Amino acid sequence: MNTPKVTPKDFFLWAGAMIALYGSVVAFITLLFEYINYAFPDALAYYIDPFSSSIRFEMASLIVLVPVALLLMRLIRNDIVRVAEKSELWVRRWVLVLTVFVAGAAVIGDLITLINYFLGGEITTRFILKVLVLLLVAGAVFLHFLADLRGYWIERPDRARMVGWAAAVVVVIAIIAGFFIMGTPGQVRLYRYDSQKVSDLQNIQWQVVNYWQQKEKLPATLAETEDPIGGYIIPKDPQSGDEYVYKAIGPMSFQLCATFNADSTSNSAAMSKPIYAGDTTNENWQHGTGEVCFDRTIDPDKYPPYSKPMSVR
Repeated sequence: MNTPKVTPKDFFLWAGAMIALYGSVVAFITLLFEYINYAFPDALAYYIDPFSSSIRFEMASLIVLVPVALLLMRLIRNDIVRVAEKSELWVRRWVLVLTVFVAGAAVIGDLITLINYFLGGEITTRFILKVLVLLLVAGAVFLHFLADLRGYWIERPDRARMVGWAAAVVVVIAIIAGFFIMGTPGQVRLYRYDSQKVSDLQNIQWQVVNYWQQKEKLPATLAETEDPIGGYIIPKDPQSGDEYVYKAIGPMSFQLCATFNADSTSNSAAMSKPIYAGDTTNENWQHGTGEVCFDRTIDPDKYPPYSKPMSVR
């Protein structure tokens, strides 16, 4: 039997299928790692993404790459059904052997890492779950492509399709789970509005304090804090376009108000997470839904008036 030559179509089908497969596996593992990080947060983590950017990226990768991988693998197997000799293509055997090797190496490395951490006494629930995820996913890939290398899926195409559908269902469940953590795209948009509003109020607060330090009195309106030379312009609510509410309620006390979409203390809101885990300043900006006002009083010991230059006689 003559082994058929590898055509450009064969080469790029296999190359595309493997790129999509490897990308899908990496995205799937990373997504599960992010879920574990969310369920078991690390107290030493300095930075926390308040909008789950990594989760969004991995979900988007899976939504695109998994259908591509399944489609290309189906085209490849259909070609082999039509031309049985294509099962002996060098590109197929090289790709399958490489995939089995990489998956096997990942399993071995995973077990070594587990034993190493166990001997070091650093076993945690978070770590064990990540090890199990990597072990199960890499092990499944290893067994699947080892069977493919031996021709199992070619002899049993119905089971191959069943495995493909099962993998797709698992991925869909993983993607759906992401929406329960980060919310729908519409909710994320509202959280971003709230985050920008808090940032704007923080900037306005600093300008009001700076104004008091310069003049030893509060501005009557926010317009008085504008600085054309310094380039500071009073921000407006990015959602409604309205001006933020400012009220001077005492010689050194004032209020800043804005209308928010979500409760920042709600577990379902991404805004409940500070950007920096060690930063406690955001506690002063916790808010509910609707219009919320923040009372501020300037402490002259912490923010003393600026010294006045001596007049020259």
